[in-house]
Amino acid sequence: MIKSMTGYGGAKGTSGKTEISVEVKSVNNRYLDCSIKMPRVFSAFEGTLKEIVQSCISRGKIDVYVTIDSTNADDIEIRVNSPLAKSYVEALKQIALENELRDEIRIADITRFPDILHAEKREVDSEKLAGDIGDVLKSALVDFNKMRAREGEKLSRDMSDRLDEIVRLTDLIELLSPKSVLEYRKRLEARMCEVLESTSIDEDRILAEAAIFADRTAVNEEIVRLRSHISQLRDLISADEPVGRKIDFLVQEFNREANTIGSKGNDSEMSKVVVSLKSEIEKIREQVQNIE
Repeated sequence: MIKSMTGYGGAKGTSGKTEISVEVKSVNNRYLDCSIKMPRVFSAFEGTLKEIVQSCISRGKIDVYVTIDSTNADDIEIRVNSPLAKSYVEALKQIALENELRDEIRIADITRFPDILHAEKREVDSEKLAGDIGDVLKSALVDFNKMRAREGEKLSRDMSDRLDEIVRLTDLIELLSPKSVLEYRKRLEARMCEVLESTSIDEDRILAEAAIFADRTAVNEEIVRLRSHISQLRDLISADEPVGRKIDFLVQEFNREANTIGSKGNDSEMSKVVVSLKSEIEKIREQVQNIE
Protein backbone atom coordinates (compact mmCIF):
# COMPACT_ATOMS: atom_id res chain seq x y z
CA MET A 1 0.00 0.00 0.00
CA ILE A 2 1.30 3.47 -0.86
CA LYS A 3 2.41 5.83 1.92
CA SER A 4 2.00 9.56 2.30
CA MET A 5 5.14 11.71 2.58
CA THR A 6 3.62 13.65 5.47
CA GLY A 7 3.43 12.13 8.92
CA TYR A 8 4.33 12.21 12.59
CA GLY A 9 5.57 9.60 15.02
CA GLY A 10 7.09 9.50 18.47
CA ALA A 11 8.52 7.10 21.04
CA LYS A 12 10.18 7.10 24.45
CA GLY A 13 12.72 4.83 26.06
CA THR A 14 15.61 4.65 28.49
CA SER A 15 19.32 3.91 28.58
CA GLY A 16 20.03 3.00 32.18
CA LYS A 17 18.46 5.90 34.09
CA THR A 18 18.78 8.27 31.13
CA GLU A 19 15.42 9.05 29.49
CA ILE A 20 15.25 9.23 25.69
CA SER A 21 12.46 10.82 23.64
CA VAL A 22 12.33 10.86 19.82
CA GLU A 23 9.88 12.62 17.50
CA VAL A 24 9.77 12.25 13.70
CA LYS A 25 7.97 14.74 11.45
CA SER A 26 7.90 14.97 7.66
CA VAL A 27 6.55 17.08 4.82
CA ASN A 28 6.63 16.70 1.04
CA ASN A 29 9.94 16.89 -0.76
CA ARG A 30 11.20 15.69 -4.12
CA TYR A 31 14.10 13.82 -2.53
CA LEU A 32 15.04 12.54 0.94
CA ASP A 33 16.27 15.36 3.17
CA CYS A 34 16.86 14.24 6.75
CA SER A 35 17.74 16.59 9.61
CA ILE A 36 18.64 15.32 13.11
CA LYS A 37 18.18 17.77 16.00
CA MET A 38 19.77 16.62 19.26
CA PRO A 39 22.11 17.90 22.02
CA ARG A 40 25.47 18.81 20.53
CA VAL A 41 27.33 16.54 22.94
CA PHE A 42 25.70 13.56 21.20
CA SER A 43 26.23 14.81 17.63
CA ALA A 44 28.61 11.90 16.95
CA PHE A 45 25.52 9.65 16.78
CA GLU A 46 23.93 11.66 13.94
CA GLY A 47 25.32 9.56 11.08
CA THR A 48 24.03 6.31 12.61
CA LEU A 49 20.57 7.80 13.17
CA LYS A 50 20.39 9.07 9.58
CA GLU A 51 21.18 5.57 8.31
CA ILE A 52 18.23 4.22 10.33
CA VAL A 53 15.92 6.86 8.82
CA GLN A 54 17.16 6.14 5.28
CA SER A 55 16.42 2.44 5.72
CA CYS A 56 12.72 3.24 6.36
CA ILE A 57 12.03 6.31 4.21
CA SER A 58 12.92 7.08 0.60
CA ARG A 59 11.45 10.56 0.05
CA GLY A 60 10.40 13.62 2.05
CA LYS A 61 11.74 16.39 4.28
CA ILE A 62 12.33 14.55 7.56
CA ASP A 63 12.99 16.25 10.91
CA VAL A 64 14.06 14.03 13.82
CA TYR A 65 14.04 15.54 17.32
CA VAL A 66 16.02 13.66 19.99
CA THR A 67 15.69 14.69 23.64
CA ILE A 68 17.98 13.15 26.26
CA ASP A 69 17.28 13.71 29.98
CA SER A 70 20.00 12.45 32.33
CA THR A 71 18.88 14.32 35.46
CA ASN A 72 17.93 11.04 37.14
CA ALA A 73 20.99 9.17 35.98
CA ASP A 74 23.48 8.00 38.64
CA ASP A 75 26.45 9.10 36.57
CA ILE A 76 28.07 11.25 39.30
CA GLU A 77 30.76 9.61 41.44
CA ILE A 78 32.33 11.14 44.57
CA ARG A 79 36.08 10.47 44.78
CA VAL A 80 38.31 10.87 47.86
CA ASN A 81 41.82 12.22 47.59
CA SER A 82 43.18 9.73 50.11
CA PRO A 83 46.85 10.82 50.07
CA LEU A 84 45.84 14.42 50.70
CA ALA A 85 43.43 13.42 53.49
CA LYS A 86 46.16 11.38 55.17
CA SER A 87 48.53 14.34 54.97
CA TYR A 88 45.94 16.58 56.63
CA VAL A 89 45.45 14.04 59.44
CA GLU A 90 49.19 13.78 60.07
CA ALA A 91 49.48 17.57 60.08
CA LEU A 92 46.64 17.93 62.59
CA LYS A 93 48.21 15.33 64.85
CA GLN A 94 51.52 17.19 64.69
CA ILE A 95 49.81 20.45 65.63
CA ALA A 96 48.04 18.76 68.55
CA LEU A 97 51.28 17.20 69.78
CA GLU A 98 53.33 20.36 69.57
CA ASN A 99 50.67 22.48 71.28
CA GLU A 100 49.58 19.89 73.84
CA LEU A 101 46.08 19.84 72.41
CA ARG A 102 43.57 17.03 72.66
CA ASP A 103 43.75 14.82 69.58
CA GLU A 104 40.09 14.92 68.46
CA ILE A 105 40.15 14.69 64.70
CA ARG A 106 36.72 14.03 63.16
CA ILE A 107 35.76 13.11 59.61
CA ALA A 108 33.80 16.34 59.25
CA ASP A 109 36.98 18.26 60.05
CA ILE A 110 38.93 16.55 57.31
CA THR A 111 36.24 16.91 54.62
CA ARG A 112 36.17 20.67 55.15
CA PHE A 113 39.66 20.96 53.73
CA PRO A 114 39.81 21.77 49.98
CA ASP A 115 40.28 19.04 47.38
CA ILE A 116 39.57 16.17 49.79
CA LEU A 117 36.29 15.28 48.05
CA HIS A 118 35.44 15.97 44.44
CA ALA A 119 32.53 14.99 42.20
CA GLU A 120 33.36 13.23 38.97
CA LYS A 121 31.05 12.36 36.08
CA ARG A 122 31.20 8.70 35.21
CA GLU A 123 32.21 7.90 31.69
CA VAL A 124 29.18 7.24 29.47
CA ASP A 125 29.07 4.01 27.49
CA SER A 126 28.67 5.78 24.13
CA GLU A 127 28.11 2.61 22.14
CA LYS A 128 25.27 1.48 24.41
CA LEU A 129 23.68 4.93 24.49
CA ALA A 130 23.86 5.21 20.69
CA GLY A 131 22.23 1.79 20.36
CA ASP A 132 19.45 2.70 22.80
CA ILE A 133 18.75 6.00 20.99
CA GLY A 134 18.64 4.04 17.71
CA ASP A 135 16.11 1.60 19.19
CA VAL A 136 13.85 4.46 20.34
CA LEU A 137 14.16 6.03 16.87
CA LYS A 138 13.10 2.74 15.25
CA SER A 139 10.02 2.64 17.50
CA ALA A 140 9.20 6.23 16.55
CA LEU A 141 9.56 5.33 12.86
CA VAL A 142 7.13 2.43 13.28
CA ASP A 143 4.57 4.87 14.70
CA PHE A 144 5.45 7.37 11.98
CA ASN A 145 4.97 4.82 9.18
CA LYS A 146 1.62 3.71 10.57
CA MET A 147 0.34 7.27 10.22
CA ARG A 148 1.81 7.56 6.71
CA ALA A 149 0.14 4.27 5.74
CA ARG A 150 -3.25 5.53 6.98
CA GLU A 151 -2.83 8.72 4.95
CA GLY A 152 -1.65 6.65 1.97
CA GLU A 153 -4.80 4.53 2.16
CA LYS A 154 -6.94 7.66 1.87
CA LEU A 155 -4.88 8.86 -1.11
CA SER A 156 -5.21 5.44 -2.73
CA ARG A 157 -9.01 5.43 -2.37
CA ASP A 158 -9.25 8.93 -3.80
CA MET A 159 -7.09 8.07 -6.81
CA SER A 160 -9.06 4.86 -7.40
CA ASP A 161 -12.26 6.91 -7.51
CA ARG A 162 -10.61 9.32 -9.96
CA LEU A 163 -9.55 6.39 -12.13
CA ASP A 164 -13.11 5.07 -12.19
CA GLU A 165 -14.25 8.45 -13.48
CA ILE A 166 -11.42 8.50 -16.05
CA VAL A 167 -12.56 5.07 -17.27
CA ARG A 168 -16.11 6.40 -17.68
CA LEU A 169 -14.92 9.46 -19.58
CA THR A 170 -12.64 7.36 -21.79
CA ASP A 171 -15.57 5.10 -22.69
CA LEU A 172 -17.63 8.20 -23.49
CA ILE A 173 -14.89 9.57 -25.76
CA GLU A 174 -14.80 6.25 -27.58
CA LEU A 175 -18.57 6.48 -28.18
CA LEU A 176 -18.45 10.11 -29.28
CA SER A 177 -15.58 9.69 -31.74
CA PRO A 178 -17.60 7.98 -34.56
CA LYS A 179 -20.46 10.37 -33.93
CA SER A 180 -18.19 13.37 -34.55
CA VAL A 181 -17.10 11.87 -37.89
CA LEU A 182 -20.75 11.39 -38.93
CA GLU A 183 -21.64 14.94 -37.98
CA TYR A 184 -18.61 16.22 -39.86
CA ARG A 185 -19.81 14.41 -42.96
CA LYS A 186 -23.25 16.03 -42.65
CA ARG A 187 -21.72 19.48 -42.23
CA LEU A 188 -19.36 18.88 -45.15
CA GLU A 189 -22.21 17.78 -47.40
CA ALA A 190 -24.28 20.81 -46.43
CA ARG A 191 -21.40 23.18 -47.15
CA MET A 192 -20.69 21.60 -50.51
CA CYS A 193 -24.37 21.85 -51.46
CA GLU A 194 -24.35 25.49 -50.50
CA VAL A 195 -21.21 26.25 -52.49
CA LEU A 196 -22.25 24.30 -55.56
CA GLU A 197 -25.92 25.30 -55.21
CA SER A 198 -26.84 21.77 -56.09
CA THR A 199 -28.19 18.76 -54.30
CA SER A 200 -26.28 16.49 -56.62
CA ILE A 201 -23.01 15.86 -54.80
CA ASP A 202 -20.35 13.35 -55.70
CA GLU A 203 -20.81 10.67 -53.03
CA ASP A 204 -17.27 9.36 -53.51
CA ARG A 205 -15.86 12.79 -52.77
CA ILE A 206 -17.92 13.04 -49.58
CA LEU A 207 -16.72 9.61 -48.49
CA ALA A 208 -13.11 10.49 -49.26
CA GLU A 209 -13.28 13.73 -47.26
CA ALA A 210 -14.99 11.97 -44.35
CA ALA A 211 -12.34 9.23 -44.42
CA ILE A 212 -9.55 11.81 -44.31
CA PHE A 213 -11.23 13.54 -41.40
CA ALA A 214 -11.83 10.25 -39.58
CA ASP A 215 -8.17 9.32 -39.96
CA ARG A 216 -7.02 12.74 -38.77
CA THR A 217 -9.33 12.74 -35.75
CA ALA A 218 -9.12 9.04 -34.80
CA VAL A 219 -8.40 8.62 -31.10
CA ASN A 220 -8.27 4.83 -30.97
CA GLU A 221 -4.56 4.74 -30.23
CA GLU A 222 -4.87 7.34 -27.48
CA ILE A 223 -7.75 5.43 -25.90
CA VAL A 224 -5.74 2.18 -25.94
CA ARG A 225 -2.81 3.93 -24.28
CA LEU A 226 -5.07 5.62 -21.73
CA ARG A 227 -6.52 2.26 -20.72
CA SER A 228 -3.02 0.84 -20.43
CA HIS A 229 -2.01 3.76 -18.19
CA ILE A 230 -5.12 3.22 -16.06
CA SER A 231 -4.18 -0.43 -15.54
CA GLN A 232 -0.59 0.48 -14.65
CA LEU A 233 -1.71 3.12 -12.19
CA ARG A 234 -4.06 0.69 -10.43
CA ASP A 235 -1.12 -1.69 -10.00
CA LEU A 236 1.14 1.07 -8.66
CA ILE A 237 -1.27 2.37 -6.04
CA SER A 238 -1.60 -1.14 -4.61
CA ALA A 239 2.19 -1.76 -4.60
CA ASP A 240 3.98 -2.18 -1.28
CA GLU A 241 6.94 0.05 -2.17
CA PRO A 242 7.68 3.75 -2.82
CA VAL A 243 6.04 4.56 -6.17
CA GLY A 244 5.52 8.33 -6.05
CA ARG A 245 8.01 9.13 -8.82
CA LYS A 246 6.67 6.37 -11.07
CA ILE A 247 3.11 7.62 -10.64
CA ASP A 248 4.26 11.18 -11.29
CA PHE A 249 5.76 10.10 -14.61
CA LEU A 250 2.69 8.06 -15.51
CA VAL A 251 0.37 11.01 -14.86
CA GLN A 252 2.40 13.00 -17.38
CA GLU A 253 1.56 10.30 -19.92
CA PHE A 254 -2.13 10.61 -19.00
CA ASN A 255 -1.93 14.32 -19.73
CA ARG A 256 -0.19 13.71 -23.05
CA GLU A 257 -2.97 11.41 -24.27
CA ALA A 258 -5.70 13.78 -23.03
CA ASN A 259 -4.08 16.73 -24.81
CA THR A 260 -3.82 14.75 -28.05
CA ILE A 261 -7.47 13.73 -27.85
CA GLY A 262 -8.42 17.35 -27.18
CA SER A 263 -6.46 18.58 -30.20
CA LYS A 264 -8.08 16.00 -32.48
CA GLY A 265 -11.65 16.53 -31.40
CA ASN A 266 -13.56 19.45 -32.91
CA ASP A 267 -16.89 18.49 -31.43
CA SER A 268 -18.25 20.60 -28.55
CA GLU A 269 -19.54 17.59 -26.64
CA MET A 270 -16.19 15.83 -27.03
CA SER A 271 -14.40 18.97 -25.84
CA LYS A 272 -16.46 19.04 -22.65
CA VAL A 273 -15.59 15.44 -21.94
CA VAL A 274 -11.88 16.10 -22.52
CA VAL A 275 -12.00 19.06 -20.12
CA SER A 276 -13.53 16.78 -17.47
CA LEU A 277 -10.91 14.13 -18.23
CA LYS A 278 -8.05 16.61 -17.79
CA SER A 279 -9.61 17.87 -14.56
CA GLU A 280 -9.59 14.34 -13.07
CA ILE A 281 -6.00 13.80 -14.20
CA GLU A 282 -4.96 17.09 -12.57
CA LYS A 283 -6.57 16.02 -9.29
CA ILE A 284 -4.54 12.81 -9.37
CA ARG A 285 -1.39 14.81 -10.16
CA GLU A 286 -2.00 16.95 -7.08
CA GLN A 287 -2.38 13.87 -4.89
CA VAL A 288 0.81 12.33 -6.28
CA GLN A 289 2.79 15.20 -4.74
CA ASN A 290 1.95 13.69 -1.33
CA ILE A 291 3.03 10.14 -2.15
CA GLU A 292 6.38 8.67 -1.16
